[in-house]
Amino acid sequence: MNGSTAFFLVFSGLIALAGLFAAAMAHDYLQFFGFALFVFGVLFGFSCIKRHFDAQDAANH
Repeated sequence: MNGSTAFFLVFSGLIALAGLFAAAMAHDYLQFFGFALFVFGVLFGFSCIKRHFDAQDAANH
């Protein structure tokens, strides 16, 4: 795993945590924003993992 992949993986985790904190502190429609931010962070992390394994697979073939 190269440095940029690790950076964006950690960054997506921080985005997901910020979304959870935003959802926990909000009361109205901003709670939806917090949950959406959490989902975005999780999906972005999964896409970083997928890109890492796709690059690794391409290098092996």
